[in-house]
Amino acid sequence: MIGIVDGQLRALIEVSISPTKTGSHEMVEVWIDTAFNGGLVMPRDMVQKLGLKSASSTDAVLADGQLVELETFSCYLEWFGHKYRTQVVANDGQIPLLGTMLLSNRRLLIDYATKLVTLD
Repeated sequence: MIGIVDGQLRALIEVSISPTKTGSHEMVEVWIDTAFNGGLVMPRDMVQKLGLKSASSTDAVLADGQLVELETFSCYLEWFGHKYRTQVVANDGQIPLLGTMLLSNRRLLIDYATKLVTLD
């Protein structure tokens, strides 16, 4: 999987997401967030646009130490040739985030000199 480093030095890749295992998919650009150990975080409006189904809620500790309860949804992610069901946390942010849970057993290379991201 190939991505880019943007002008704000964010490592970005595109992933294919669908609300159901057999549903149509949509390409979504995500920011690789190595400080987040979950699967995906998405803005609420994007969750609604994709038609993701509500799953539950989860407690989370934000970067500032604040404890919050966040609504979660489920989706299917095309991930290295397989449909992978994962949890999506909805937030009020602007950019979808991909966490380290999805990086397990993968190799991530972010080359800031060439502005290239490689995930294999």
